[in-house]
Amino acid sequence: MPLPTDHELPGTCIEGHEIARFVIGTNWFLGYSHQTAARDRWLRRYQTVDNIVAVLKVCSAGGMNALVSVGDPRMTEAKQRHEEETGHHLKWFTTPGGATTDELLKHIDECAELDAEFCLPHVSWTDPRVHAATNTITDYERVAAHIRDCGMIPGLSTHRPDTIVVGDRAGYDIATYIQPYNAIGFLCSVETDWVARVINGTPKPVLCIKPLGAGRINPVTGLSFVFNTLKPTDMVCIGLLCEEEAQEDLEIVQGLLAGQRVEPELQYTRSKTTLVK
Repeated sequence: MPLPTDHELPGTCIEGHEIARFVIGTNWFLGYSHQTAARDRWLRRYQTVDNIVAVLKVCSAGGMNALVSVGDPRMTEAKQRHEEETGHHLKWFTTPGGATTDELLKHIDECAELDAEFCLPHVSWTDPRVHAATNTITDYERVAAHIRDCGMIPGLSTHRPDTIVVGDRAGYDIATYIQPYNAIGFLCSVETDWVARVINGTPKPVLCIKPLGAGRINPVTGLSFVFNTLKPTDMVCIGLLCEEEAQEDLEIVQGLLAGQRVEPELQYTRSKTTLVK
């Protein structure tokens, strides 16, 4: 399959780092389908380092320059191989977790060893510590200071829009947020209108995940919705299963961000023959 020609996507700037507004997600690489355990097992069997590198090459050739991932050994190897073979550096939004803050701090150190640019504690650590009544996030100031000491840029990964509101009101050291956002409200804790209001109301760039509801929404429908309702500084992160999917989604996004009508090749079955002129 031919790769798209090298060019830039529209971007946003986070503390001096230019990030393309279309970001590489890694759940499909790491076996997190948000669908079934059987699909998770298949993904983990299918997604070899070679297959992941092949997708990353399509992404970077199409202008994507960042990815979101935990520090998984396969993902680390694939990222390094991609950069060695293409000369394209992918900036890294890491999302370490931990049952306790001390455990999280250890995983933050591991992210620093991988030379990640951004560190956003995972929703599993963040959301249980958000207290909307007092506008506080337990231990976050300590965590953010540690991230800075490790040479990374701090942010928060959350599934709760009120985390963004609390973080902004408290004036915490948060450069960017990760938040689910999609047309069907998958993994959104309130109606999509409210999620959109919160995302558009923060001055911070928001990295929106699950734009296709983990495969539940067709790409043109899902990507049109998110890109047409976000701030120009917000980003969209998408999981990509294979080279063909990466190229197709890139063409859709390139058209959307250029203000063009998007008409991708349609998928045909015999039941659709009466729809063809």
